[in-house]
Amino acid sequence: MFDGDAQLTSEQLIAVLEAGNDDFVWWKFVLQDVSLGLLSGVVIGLLASFALPRNGRLTEGIPSHQRALYALGVAFLTYGVTTLPPHGNGLIAVFVCAITLGIRRPDIRAYFEQRSDDVIEIVKLGIFVVFGALLTLDGLFADGWAAVAVAVVTLLVARPVALGIALAGTGVGRSALAFMAWFGPKGVATMTFSLLVLGSGVAEGERIFNLAALVVLCSILAHGLTDFPGSEWMARRAGETRLGAGDRPAEPEPA
Repeated sequence: MFDGDAQLTSEQLIAVLEAGNDDFVWWKFVLQDVSLGLLSGVVIGLLASFALPRNGRLTEGIPSHQRALYALGVAFLTYGVTTLPPHGNGLIAVFVCAITLGIRRPDIRAYFEQRSDDVIEIVKLGIFVVFGALLTLDGLFADGWAAVAVAVVTLLVARPVALGIALAGTGVGRSALAFMAWFGPKGVATMTFSLLVLGSGVAEGERIFNLAALVVLCSILAHGLTDFPGSEWMARRAGETRLGAGDRPAEPEPA
């Protein structure tokens, strides 16, 4: 699973991009997309739960990290199989498969939970490597100042506004809201979705990838340079809030 941003999934985005085609019927796409995703997730989850024996000498000799990787492999297999013709929703399939496998095999779920941090870091590393290998300077600025404008609006307007709307009514203070609106969610999901769009065959897939790459690169530079000052500012604001609420340091007793 990847850390999510407040945005469309890759399949939904691809559907929007292809909506202009004369032979595109949105309700057929949704029905096929969702139904095949659910069906594939359930079937592969059940098969995976039986494929790895529960007991016996074979399973006793399998280390815990390999059992966790088994669950990761099932996730990749589910996505790959589901996106083959007739093309279901791979993300829905992976979610449903994880639920099915977790219910049927709580032992595998426990091993994966123990190693989830390591597995997530491995997946992130793979995404960064593939994403970085596809970056080109010409591609980043292929749209000129329009691409720069898209990055600026995304980081300074779109994401802060989206987070402000999402956190409305939660009682989050202004300083915390400003902090989260600036730094926002991680960019791993943006990288993942842009790679999926790039490999989907959409006519403007490469252009979308380049725009997303520029936004991610600007985010790394801007947020990387401001993360320490921002954390220090939040720490000071938290200290001032505690003092303002009456949590003042005790005064020394007179001698």
